Amino acid sequence: MITPVSVLTGFLGSGKTTLLARLVRDPRFADTAIIVNEWGEAPIDHALLREASGEVVALAGGCICCRAAGDVVRALRELYFQRAQGEARFARVVIETTGLADPAPLLATLVEMPVTAARYSLSGVIATVDATRGMETLDAFPEALRQVATADRIVVTKVDEMPLPAALENRLRMLAPGATVVQGARGEVDPATLFDTGLYRGPGLAPDLRGWLRAGEYRRVGEARAAAHDPAIASFAWNAPEPLAAHAVERALRAACELLGERILRLKGVVRVEGQAGPTAVHAVGHTLYPFARLAAWPDEDRSTRIVVIGRGLEDSAFARIFESFLSETPPRSSWQPPLPNPN
Repeated sequence: MITPVSVLTGFLGSGKTTLLARLVRDPRFADTAIIVNEWGEAPIDHALLREASGEVVALAGGCICCRAAGDVVRALRELYFQRAQGEARFARVVIETTGLADPAPLLATLVEMPVTAARYSLSGVIATVDATRGMETLDAFPEALRQVATADRIVVTKVDEMPLPAALENRLRMLAPGATVVQGARGEVDPATLFDTGLYRGPGLAPDLRGWLRAGEYRRVGEARAAAHDPAIASFAWNAPEPLAAHAVERALRAACELLGERILRLKGVVRVEGQAGPTAVHAVGHTLYPFARLAAWPDEDRSTRIVVIGRGLEDSAFARIFESFLSETPPRSSWQPPLPNPN
């Protein structure tokens, strides 16, 4: 059984723990294991979650994006074996990062380490943003920009203290065009809008490919870009109507990740593969390309390939030039096909 993992990120004081404590008190999501990362040797945030969820692992003493990455892998491994032995019960995992964490290294860790890649799959990234201080935080801290840019869902907190400023909402939509923005006063958000999304949603739930990709929200490669408040962060979509050879797509994606990985915050897409009825989902973070996932059916009538790229200092023309050059090369004969995953 593949267990979905959601990463909850957001800058210091943006309300991550308050949101999480509210979410897991919902009976539908009580079977959630939580990994909390905190600074210092005496973590306190996890105490707020104990009453709501029985499986809480606290990682103290370092940022989850650097020293503690190995601790996350060990925690996931231990949770897996505890469940196998009947000592724990959970259907999903939420990893809460520190406020200073860049989520990209953690996302890469989830797929690079065999012990996690074989048992867990990234369901989505949730970022919290403070309505009262969001603009100044985004101005001052590049970590906050990356947290928002990589998110699938953005929760604007403290809207009970200040209504969501229009300027902040516009900036969030520019930074993360494909993310759903919701407002959460005192952490009150419907958990289904945050957890029941993505390619892997837990046992018995079909992949939400359309909600995960939302490619129509991104400008296409070559289209004019609107003036942006954060010019270092760019996002765009590469499209192709015709079927593509599976081995060519893999080669082109690996080349793009190898050559441009330092500037790729996140890549996700759906590919129309030659000889395959359903789509293939692709996903990458930085230099790391996730295993391809063959899906049973398309979510709508659009059968085109759509690849969304979120980058830092990355021009769409640079990505398209490298990706298309490797895509068009004549490959050696191969019978390679992406594996069919078992999402449950």
